[in-house]
Amino acid sequence: MQPTREQKIRSVIRQSQPDLTVILENIFDPLNISAVLRSCDAVGIREVFVLYTRQYLDKRGLVLGKRTSGGTFKWIDVYHFEDLAICFERVRERYGRILATLPPGPGTEEIYAHDLAEPVALLFGNEDEGVSAEAQRLCDGSFTIPQAGFAESLNISVACAVTLFEARRQRSLRGFYDTHPKLTPEQQEMLFDRWSGMLKSDKNHRKPVLIDKDSEPLLPVFVRRKDELPKSNIQVLPKTSFDL
Repeated sequence: MQPTREQKIRSVIRQSQPDLTVILENIFDPLNISAVLRSCDAVGIREVFVLYTRQYLDKRGLVLGKRTSGGTFKWIDVYHFEDLAICFERVRERYGRILATLPPGPGTEEIYAHDLAEPVALLFGNEDEGVSAEAQRLCDGSFTIPQAGFAESLNISVACAVTLFEARRQRSLRGFYDTHPKLTPEQQEMLFDRWSGMLKSDKNHRKPVLIDKDSEPLLPVFVRRKDELPKSNIQVLPKTSFDL
């Protein structure tokens, strides 16, 4: 690995925000998901949760192109859920709070009123209907992005970008991108080891991981997955007729 490449990777890892994430509910446009991934990568998010409870979507949103996502998919773990309760249970175990984005309206707090420097998962809903009523009931709170124009809402990818960069602003003020990184030095080294191994492999690491009620606990972002571990160089020779 070239020194400049290693320096860039270590810089990205040092600025990672393992306690900030995004949940996407029934997003049907793959371009929107790809754009969201680019924003997530830009603020240091290392995993995203994609929820599909609508059968007609047929998981189309998980077909992501390298050009649209800017190659960020391989740096972000994408988990796919088909059960709302299981998704929220897994996310809450790791992030504590789940906040839903809602259109501007009476009684909704602006995004700037929330402390996004603390652990949080941000939920964004379907392009046509927004966050479902079922998901809203399971959330710990909600927020809105203030607007002064005639449009009732922003595009999902734009709303996500605006929200995430507000989170980045708040976290930057606390030094989480420089003096007080979220990952320990040991965790940073483990993530560097994971990514280094991934870059050496010819495998396709751009596939989402399906999670259901029987799935094992989610691994931290800095831990290598089983399919990422290097294969042993030891060759096991077949038994000969004499051995048999």
